[in-house]
Amino acid sequence: MYINKEQLVSYIKRLNEPKILVIGDLALDEMIYGDAERISREAPVLILRHSCTKLILGAASNAAHNVSTLNNGKVSVIGVCGDDYQAGQLRETFENANVNCSRLVVDPTRKTTTKTRISGSITTSITQQIVRIDRQTNGFLSPEIEAEVLKQIERAIPENDAVILSNYHIGTLTDNIIQKTIELANKNNKIIVVDAQKDLEIYKNVTSMTPNLPDTQKSVGFTIESEDDLKRAGDKLLEQTNAKEILITCGADGMFVTRPNSNYTKIPVFNKSEVFDVTGAGDTVTAVYTLALAAGADAVYAAVIGNIAASIVVRQFGCATTTINELLQAVENL
Repeated sequence: MYINKEQLVSYIKRLNEPKILVIGDLALDEMIYGDAERISREAPVLILRHSCTKLILGAASNAAHNVSTLNNGKVSVIGVCGDDYQAGQLRETFENANVNCSRLVVDPTRKTTTKTRISGSITTSITQQIVRIDRQTNGFLSPEIEAEVLKQIERAIPENDAVILSNYHIGTLTDNIIQKTIELANKNNKIIVVDAQKDLEIYKNVTSMTPNLPDTQKSVGFTIESEDDLKRAGDKLLEQTNAKEILITCGADGMFVTRPNSNYTKIPVFNKSEVFDVTGAGDTVTAVYTLALAAGADAVYAAVIGNIAASIVVRQFGCATTTINELLQAVENL
């Protein structure tokens, strides 16, 4: 498919218009940095002199942050947090990122999902991660909390142009929440895009989904080694889900869009040689792809814009975001 550069630019300039709702497993990434000082006398462990702590939005929260930097904060999140210190940190980080978190549901029985990474460095070496500590409650929501989440979803969907279901399989997205969200989105004529790692066949009648290659292989039940395999996989996911289109992200091999009636488009990767860190790149693709669809782009143009955005964030360490100006500059440099 030929991509018209002027049309691509026009869609990018409209990314600040749609309102987006992100529903899913919200998380906070706590990054603690220190300088290696000496070995402890108490035990054979390294002592770090603390230098700084950074709080970054992760999991579904990262998708919301990516949307916010592009549409000037016209994004809301619905998910669950605990009644703990980390919940306050999560809210504060959302507010700093210009993300509306007023619909957060508090569950005192659960921990606010927080991943703490402790990294150290010395003057002659790069910073390296030493240990990661996860605070997390696995298991689906209780019926009472699920009902409160559904109440927030019912109120929020009519106020937005598109919905992202971001499932990190921590427990927020129960089958009931998934099905009711899709039903409400379709009833209100809203775009709905799914970012999930497994059980893709349960997301029926969505606008699109953005699985990566390994998750696609698990879902369709065969290894993908060629473009013909990608076509077969895309067709199988369309058949299983009745989605309008499927976007398969293929890492260093770019992306593959499948639409009904054997309509396929292969999109090459951009800036392949400049990859530093792919952390959160999938969230970026889903966020930007959804924004572009809501701005009027078809699936291929939306995927190209998502691909460009991913090429920018992978040149930064950790979960990163991009802006409309950076996207426009990247198009000029292609």
